[in-house]
Amino acid sequence: MSAAKRTLLVTSALPYANGPIHLGHLVEYIQTDIWVRFQKMRGHECHYVCADDAHGSAIMLRAEAEGIEPQTLIDRVYEEHTRDFAQFHVAFDNFYTTHSDENRHFSELIFQRLDAAGHIARRTIKQLYDPERGMFLPDRYVKGTCPVCGEEDQYGDNCEKCGSTYASTELINPVSTVSGATPVEKDSDQLFFKLNDFRDFLANWIDSEQHVQPVIANKLKELFEDELFQWDISRNAPYFGFEIPGEKDKFFYVWLDAPIGYMASFKNLCDRENLSFDQFFAQDSEAELHHFIGKDIARFHTLFWPAKLHGAGFRTPTAVHCHGFLMVNGQKMSKSRGTFIMAETYAKHLNPEYLRYYFAAKLDDGIDDIDLNLEDFQARVNSDLVGKLVNIASRCAGFISKQFDGKLSDTLPEPKMLDDFVQAMESIAGHYESRRFSKAMREIMTLADQANQYIDSAEPWVLIKNADRKHEVQGICSLGINMFRVLMTMLKPVLPATASKSEIFLNIDPLTWEAARAPLLDHKINKFKPLLTRIEDTQTENMIEDSKQAVADLTPAKSLSGPLADDPIAEIATFEDFAKLDFRVVRIVKAEHVEGADKLLQLTLDLGGETRSVFAGIKSAYTPDQLEGRLTVMVANLAPRKMRFGVSEGMVFAAGPGGKEIFILNPDDGAQPGMRVK
Repeated sequence: MSAAKRTLLVTSALPYANGPIHLGHLVEYIQTDIWVRFQKMRGHECHYVCADDAHGSAIMLRAEAEGIEPQTLIDRVYEEHTRDFAQFHVAFDNFYTTHSDENRHFSELIFQRLDAAGHIARRTIKQLYDPERGMFLPDRYVKGTCPVCGEEDQYGDNCEKCGSTYASTELINPVSTVSGATPVEKDSDQLFFKLNDFRDFLANWIDSEQHVQPVIANKLKELFEDELFQWDISRNAPYFGFEIPGEKDKFFYVWLDAPIGYMASFKNLCDRENLSFDQFFAQDSEAELHHFIGKDIARFHTLFWPAKLHGAGFRTPTAVHCHGFLMVNGQKMSKSRGTFIMAETYAKHLNPEYLRYYFAAKLDDGIDDIDLNLEDFQARVNSDLVGKLVNIASRCAGFISKQFDGKLSDTLPEPKMLDDFVQAMESIAGHYESRRFSKAMREIMTLADQANQYIDSAEPWVLIKNADRKHEVQGICSLGINMFRVLMTMLKPVLPATASKSEIFLNIDPLTWEAARAPLLDHKINKFKPLLTRIEDTQTENMIEDSKQAVADLTPAKSLSGPLADDPIAEIATFEDFAKLDFRVVRIVKAEHVEGADKLLQLTLDLGGETRSVFAGIKSAYTPDQLEGRLTVMVANLAPRKMRFGVSEGMVFAAGPGGKEIFILNPDDGAQPGMRVK
């Protein structure tokens, strides 16, 4: 039974127009594209739009460094991005830019409506100013020591070590990354969006599982314990972006106009294809609006964005779907190891559909990180796509072409088996709809196994030698071809190019969910040509080597390699800085999992006379039983940090890039809990 027709607008987060697309980016675009293709196959009206995020200080400074205008830079990057997306079959209905007349119009309109309704505040604040460059510094252009945990080389808005957020003026020993100068504090008049005005609306909005995933909602609710902060929406000149109407030398902060780029891109599509913009963005719209984003930008899309839309008289999103990050071989993508892989580099060596399938086999409706294990990637593609899926068509098509003039039988020997495949499509559709792609892939491959087992047991290669039973082969192989057709229909959102080749082979119109319900009988197919080929070891090896070179071409020359290349030594610290920290030997007397935490273990530490409770992000590398009884080192005089799970009373020492490569430091034999490390 076909579902009622729906009307949907779908977006992915806007890629920044400051560099190439890499495999980490592609997780989101592939996830969204699969979902959109599925919706279209089901017969729904579905529009998929996106745009380059083309504003901000980073673009201005990079263009300046290259000696070109910002427009030249964003035009060049736009061409690179559209090329990469096309190679990976990401089929936007419109891919636009935020540096557009449409985006300027909606940014100004939303700002003016919010301002008129009293939701914009104006006040003077202290900001860091680069005296050599003559500019106020955006948070990401200041680095220094985290004021909470003391970690060095942290950005001016949050600490990657302890996760704390703060103002750039709170950084210890701040340095401008633009000039290397020590910034000074200066008064600056700025505009703020009064998020707290929408407190009740947002509390109700995020409370619906329809709008946000429960894990995201729980994190957001922590912010409601206090007054919601005002959000700085302006930046001082010089800045590449839209000037704020009625303000002097003030520009919209990139995060104000970037999500409005969804509206601008869709408006551009509407004007081109005579669609109704109001049908999708009016407050009473019955259309669906879905955003796919990374979990790192959830706050912008689940607080600021719906509040802005609501306050300006537009509809709010139907749902914001967050996903995790990409790991490669269990670790963060690494430039020195060649696992920081650009989309262009991958496509030179491997079929992009292989990556689409592997991501689909890993993705579900949660926000856990996914791992691209290159050895598993090769094995799974070779086994599932080549050894199972394509094998069904190749082993049946030869008999049909050579023995029966390419004609399928007019009846099937086991119609119930094909009917079971067709019935399974509803379950698969449910998994696609709820973004549980990994479950869909598992069930599809289970069906592929059943098809291959049927052909193995029927042994058409034996029957064809018996003149009295030769006719049975046509039915057996026709059933095999029909099962392949249903499988290919279910995989078309993931493998659109392979599906297109299959449609030519099967001599049929484009595969749709509804059309697959009726079998192909007394139908002539075309001669089979290989649809996919195995991945060879040399392909992935060459891709890794090319990735190292591709990254080297994009970054300044370095003499370092290994860990120092990925994590350079921090700036010089004085002896007085070091002397402030008290390092002590401790024994881990208890380690346990933390309910609701993906990366944390709670450690109870014996300090030699007292115990401390510390939350450590080492769950990916250790199980509790591997830690209990071991000695390690902690920072004993670190200010306690209140977390959602409790209070962390220090920090233990560990080395490594992350993932499974985290190594707790152990004192030598003879050290005792409580001893000072000097």
